[in-house]
Amino acid sequence: MLEINNITKSYNKKEVLNIPSLKIDKGELIGIVGNNGAGKSTLFRLMLDLIAPDTGEIGSKGLLVNKSEDWKTYTGSYVDNTFLLGYLTPTEYLDFLGSLGNMTKEEISARVDRFKNYLGTDNLEGKKYIRNLSSGNQQKVGIVGALFNQPEFVILDEPFNFLDPTAQENTKKLLAKIHSDTETTILVSSHNLEHLLTICTRVILLENGVVIKDVKGDAAVYQEEIMSYFLKDMEDNSEE
Repeated sequence: MLEINNITKSYNKKEVLNIPSLKIDKGELIGIVGNNGAGKSTLFRLMLDLIAPDTGEIGSKGLLVNKSEDWKTYTGSYVDNTFLLGYLTPTEYLDFLGSLGNMTKEEISARVDRFKNYLGTDNLEGKKYIRNLSSGNQQKVGIVGALFNQPEFVILDEPFNFLDPTAQENTKKLLAKIHSDTETTILVSSHNLEHLLTICTRVILLENGVVIKDVKGDAAVYQEEIMSYFLKDMEDNSEE
């Protein structure tokens, strides 16, 4: 689905990402974890051709993301609220996304209905512009926007950040259901390990721009391989 080869990225002569090789297969639900500054957001922005690498290349289904536009037709993403159109209401925004996917009005309406419980009727029937919604509701609109056109490949950067506990749980269930019902490949970064480790088929741990662990398994395996890393890191820091 996606291949990374010899990718490096530096800012102000400080290297923030260095991944010699990484392959993501179709149908995986991958959690990208790491402390602040690990390189998670940089990695996602490179995958989406929002920034250019210093070296290397990223291929999506054989298409180099910085040389082609075709990969955008099957890729959905939400990195931050700059991806939203703040002067639209949530319903107008989803109508717009559906039109980009050449959906009919009936198809758009049916798709909106699928996400009605997740978004809440107040967000869909109200007249508030997206820019006037709370950060949590903006986040939910962005997540739905990334999923709306049923893309083959989805990238979500810190989707739990601004959500209350109920919305976090609903987001976890939403991603798990989409993954189980389809062959959608999903990449999610988060500081909330509890949510990621219960739904992911694979977890990649970044630290200082380098892949430290790349683990496939279940929650028990991730608890041993991933959580133990952060617990040890906390212990080491407490001793300093």
